[in-house]
Amino acid sequence: MTIDDLDAETIPATDPTSAPLGQPPHRRRRARTALLSGALSVLLVAGGTSGWALNRYVIDHVQVGDVSAYAAAQGATVTTSDSANAVMSATTYDSDNADVTLTTVRTGSGDSTVTYYVADVQLTDATVLRSAFAADEFGSNIVEDTSDIAADNDAVFAVNGDYYGFRSTGIEIRNGVVYRDEGAREGLALYRDGTARVYDETTTTAAELVAGGVWNTLSFGPALVVDGTVQTDLDEVQIDTNVGNHGPIDADNPRTAVGVIDANHLAFVIVDGRSPGYSEGLSLTELAGVMKGLGATQAYNLDGGGSSTMVFGGSVVNDPLGTGDERGTSDILYIGG
Repeated sequence: MTIDDLDAETIPATDPTSAPLGQPPHRRRRARTALLSGALSVLLVAGGTSGWALNRYVIDHVQVGDVSAYAAAQGATVTTSDSANAVMSATTYDSDNADVTLTTVRTGSGDSTVTYYVADVQLTDATVLRSAFAADEFGSNIVEDTSDIAADNDAVFAVNGDYYGFRSTGIEIRNGVVYRDEGAREGLALYRDGTARVYDETTTTAAELVAGGVWNTLSFGPALVVDGTVQTDLDEVQIDTNVGNHGPIDADNPRTAVGVIDANHLAFVIVDGRSPGYSEGLSLTELAGVMKGLGATQAYNLDGGGSSTMVFGGSVVNDPLGTGDERGTSDILYIGG
């Protein structure tokens, strides 16, 4: 399927009160990870390949144990959406500093049906869009469901981030604070003035980016749209090829993308997938076409698959894999109430 085949029908966005998951976010927090780590620790002690894999991909490795306190010590400040003056409906949120409008789009038919969700976000201050980490900790393999991280931070809107905790490389600046400075790939920088730029992490440093006004960076990719141009050869991109990732990245899959239309005007897209008759997902090339169609001048691919989750008004909007469940992730982008 190509983007030219998408005969889109825009339908009313899903009412969060009756979203596929059907319930407000439940409080799983660390229980799943703790149980899994505890049950598998015996194998880790046993050593060998299985022990290495558990240590690399399962066992928590905490580098910053209290992110909130750490950020405060760095002098980080944030701007709220001013919920005291906010008005919220099933598909809109309007406050003094942030306006969010949700739309559901359904294309195709039969097993070629694709369902995706668009959040049009307009801010008066770019720092209203914030990042948060699972369990308020920074490190590897620390995960919570997107809805749980959102609830922890009183988010009125949230999407999954770049799953930084699955890798040890990349430049990670969150809410103006540097957490990792290991340039390795094509990243996205979101600036305090509401603009964004796709950049090569290996040609700069986190300190230089912060000095230049960067508020948040994302390190996943690839870039989908750069300076208004849809990127080519997306079917040949390889990202984090390892034991946790198999198959072509450009196949039809659930997706998460962020795009910047203009200063302080963003578009977030969550694509459901792997669910015949409901949504088969999109390729990266198709996703780039969607972002371009929304008017994005810069657009960037975030972690996808079962991680692709949008939360609005305390409920999950989409159904990542057609199972009614979320997959834990290490971080989110959100607007707080």
